[in-house]
Amino acid sequence: MRLFLAGYRFGAHADRLAALVGAPGRVAVIPNACDAWPDAWDAAVTSDFVPLRRLGYAPEVLDLREFIARPAELERALREFPLLWVRGGNTFVLRAQFARSGADVVLPRLLAEDALAYAGYSAGACLLTPDLHGLESTDDPAEVGPACGIETRWDGLGLVDHRIVPHVGSALDPDDLGKRLVADYTAAGIAHWALTDDSVVVVDGGHPEVLP
Repeated sequence: MRLFLAGYRFGAHADRLAALVGAPGRVAVIPNACDAWPDAWDAAVTSDFVPLRRLGYAPEVLDLREFIARPAELERALREFPLLWVRGGNTFVLRAQFARSGADVVLPRLLAEDALAYAGYSAGACLLTPDLHGLESTDDPAEVGPACGIETRWDGLGLVDHRIVPHVGSALDPDDLGKRLVADYTAAGIAHWALTDDSVVVVDGGHPEVLP
């Protein structure tokens, strides 16, 4: 299994993503964490396409809403890409869209086969954790119903065994909500990774490696 989980985009470790993936090529970009914000959706896509292209990748949008209840078709589409890039936004909305499309079943199977690599930041990283409780301090679960039409899911995909707190100490978190969540997880004895906007967690077939 190959995973690149960042607080923000590439963090300070774009070279480690390159080492994980090999030569830059096609990338399936999943922007569905932004589905509750239709006015910002296109701009969010562009904001990821620009840095990906700058590093030589060829990004293409893969919208999970086009695969609702069509997991076999989604699997065929994903198998065409060596890299999946899942951007930030609302973790709960992203989790709901993974459930509706069957990506929450398809993706773990593809990763176990090493059919592709997964890169996700912020919500895209939190998605792979065991449990999403606590993230409601930064992401609004109430956005799930209007955007996705289903109940909020509180389980992550469980592909890593720690919870993730992104944007710790970041200008993107001016109220220091991430630091508060880190304190809450620490007090409760919950295993977690506190990621700054430079930090990444890399899995390359073995144990996770946390890079500051």
